[in-house]
Order: sequence, then structure tokens, then C-alpha cells
Amino acid sequence: MRNPLAPSWLELPSDANALDASVWSQNAERSADGELVIAGVAATELADRFGTPVYVVDEADVRTRARGIRESFDREFGRIGSRVKVYYAGKAFLSTQVVAWMIADGLNIDASSGGELAVALAAGADPARLGLHGNNKSLAEIDRAVGVGIGTIVIDSLIEIERVADAASRHGRVQPVRLRVNSGVHAHTHEYLATAREDQKFGIPLADVAATVAVIRSHDSLEFLGLHSHIGSQIFESDGFAEAARRLFAVHVELLAGGPVPELNLGGGFGIAYNGSDVALPIDTLAANLADSVAQLAAEFGVAVPVIAIEPGRSIIGPSTTTLYTVGTIKDVLVEGTDTRKYVSVDGGMSDNIRPALYGADYSVRIANRTSESEPALVRLAGKHCESGDIVVHADYLPGDVRPGDLVGVPATGAYGWAMASNYNYLARPPVVAVRDGEARIIVRGETEDDLLSRDAGLEPVSIKDQNK
Repeated sequence: MRNPLAPSWLELPSDANALDASVWSQNAERSADGELVIAGVAATELADRFGTPVYVVDEADVRTRARGIRESFDREFGRIGSRVKVYYAGKAFLSTQVVAWMIADGLNIDASSGGELAVALAAGADPARLGLHGNNKSLAEIDRAVGVGIGTIVIDSLIEIERVADAASRHGRVQPVRLRVNSGVHAHTHEYLATAREDQKFGIPLADVAATVAVIRSHDSLEFLGLHSHIGSQIFESDGFAEAARRLFAVHVELLAGGPVPELNLGGGFGIAYNGSDVALPIDTLAANLADSVAQLAAEFGVAVPVIAIEPGRSIIGPSTTTLYTVGTIKDVLVEGTDTRKYVSVDGGMSDNIRPALYGADYSVRIANRTSESEPALVRLAGKHCESGDIVVHADYLPGDVRPGDLVGVPATGAYGWAMASNYNYLARPPVVAVRDGEARIIVRGETEDDLLSRDAGLEPVSIKDQNK
């Protein structure tokens, strides 16, 4: 029976053990005895070897999605006489191994900070295949990026023009730059994820673009590549991208009168499914729709189709990853004296996935170590932090006999899980483990309490073991 406390979008499942293929990674399945297996590695083995919580990345899934996006956009924009530069948006999740995968599969890397740039460089990426974003790049970040020969820098404000031009002059370079434009397109997404609205920190207003580009072009040390737009994240439709392209094209054509504008960057933000109610637009459809829109605009304005750049992140890494937790306590809470919600608390929480607490993101959950024939019960998967808002999954159905010691898996946690993780309540951040063909290996080591205490300047360098003697 459907629980009245369940949100309207959440359907009562006929099988609370089933793995929705639109949400789970491509190589996640149930074994013959009912255990969750990801890329040939059982959930219990992963928990035994690496502990919980643990982020489990399906490597083949990541790389298949990365190549699929590149190939779809190459095909569709090749059809209209153009080509595409695909940048993996490192802010979603970055490690040296992920950089290596992306570069090997033909993508570039977009960094939004000096730290992300450092990871890409440490992985051996050619600086020419890197881009640097950010609304407040430090002088040191700009200097390092220019000094190593970065492929592009996205200018976000007037003051950055002078800073990048000065750094390029000192390093004897002509630095390619793009200009981030606030298109004013209101993407259908959460307020915190909409990044092209007028009243926010990113970009230059459309009305100021021509004058700003004139300043860029006045510097011999800068090469203007084109405009950049990012309308938001977790977007399920193509119409917002098409409208942004239309607004940018009008300015693009105006700028052609003053010099070359070889590229147009439409950003990223392609949505993924986090639960059964989410319907993500297939990448092939998105690529075809955007190519048709760009071709139509080029014909309408009478200009050549520029090189297009895109910056997917979540749509590559997000669906690949499952976070495994161990169930601790369980409480049946009577709400308003009539209906019961089962609170299932796990050994992680907002320190490893802040998105549900930050902007109400909805995830799904399944028992990972077994299946059950028990009737589905509405559950709220709670974390262990000292916050009532510490929720990992607001609402889903699990078998009613879920119990302490069970493993549970939360899918689609690859984007902004580890990347936004913290040490709140002094919890150590979990490891990131890649699985493929029955093998598992750590790609980011988990922290220990010794790691956390090692940064406390009030302590001598002594381990916890020594303290307990």
C-alpha cells in the first residue's frame, strides 16, 4: 500500500529490490543470490575491503558515457559542417585517474580552480587541452595557468582582462581567452543551479559584451576565441540551450565585424536521472537538437557555423558511481498520529553527499547485500551528523525488513558527492574505488582520524595509537 507521506512523484514499486536501469550504472546488477554487484565486484566484498561509506565508480560506465558524448556531438555537428571541443567539467569530480580516462577518450579538461588545474597537470595532461574557469581567479592561479601554456582562460569580469593580459605579456605568450556571457536564459532547474540569471556572480551582461570584447582585442597578448555561456545544471530539456545560442549568435555576428570569432561555447549542465521520476534527455537527441538549432541560426544570420565547445561533467561521472553505506539504527516515526515513516540511519551523510541538505536533491536507495520478499516500506535514509537536515535520501521504498548491518547502495552519486565532501563532525572523507571486470582499486584514498589530527597545529605529531598507550 502506498504511504500517504510519500511525495507525489514516488511510485510504490512492485519490487523494492529492482535496480532501475535509468538510475544505476551500466554494470550494476543483482547476483543469483540477490547481492548488488557492480562491474563484477560484490557489494559485500567492497565493504569488507574498503569499509563504508565508499564511493564505487564503474569505470567502463564513465568512459562509455564520455566517448558517447564526444561521438554524438562530433557526428551531429560534423553533419552541419562544424566540429566540437568537449571539455570534461572537473568540478563534478576530479582525480588524476579520471583526467587520464578523459584525455585517453578524446576529451579536454575544464578546471574551475588552481587546485583542479594542479590535478590535471599532475595527471600529465597537455596544458593545451585544459581550460580555466572561475569568477575570482587569483593572480597566482592566472599566472600559473598562463605560464604552463593553458589552452584557454574564460574571462569572467573586466578586471580579469588586465590580469590575464599582464600575465601573458610577462610570459611572452598570446593567451587564448573566451568571454563568459550572462545570457539571461532561465534554465528549468533549482535556484542554486541556475547560472545565467541576471542577478548573480557569473559573466558579463549581453549589453556589455561588445565593449568588453573591444578591450580584450586591444591587448596584443590576448587572442579572443569567442563567447561562453552556462545556463545552469541538471537540465532535462534542450530549449534553454537553443535560446541561449540564439541570444549569443546575435552578439557573435556583431563581433565578427571587428575580427574573427572562431568558437562558441554552450557550456554544460546536461541532466541525469537520480530516481525513477527523472527523465533525462538522451545525449544523441540533445546533440541533434543543438546541431539543428545552431545550423538554423547560422543560416538565419548568414554566417559560418563556428566551432562549438561543450562542458559536460555530471552527465559523464554522475550515473557511474554508487555510494555504499552500512545501516546503523532504525526508527519508525509516527507522523501526525496517522502514518509511519521509517528512518534508516547510515554511517555517512551530509559529509559525503551534501546535495540533499543543500538544495533538496532527491536520490534513490536499495539494499545491497541481499534481496527480500517483505512488503515495501517508505524510508528516509538519514546520516549520522548532528543536523536534522542530514538526509541522504528523502523518500524511497525499501523492503520492510531492512535491518541494522545491512548494506545499502545509493546510485548516481558520482557528481558533487566526493567533490563537495567535508569533515563535518570530524568524519573522515571516504575512499573512491574504481571497479572494472571483477577488479577493484582505490583511485582516491580515504582519510583516517590520524589524517584529520595531523592538521591540528595544537598537537605534536603523535598518532591516535600512541595517544591510547
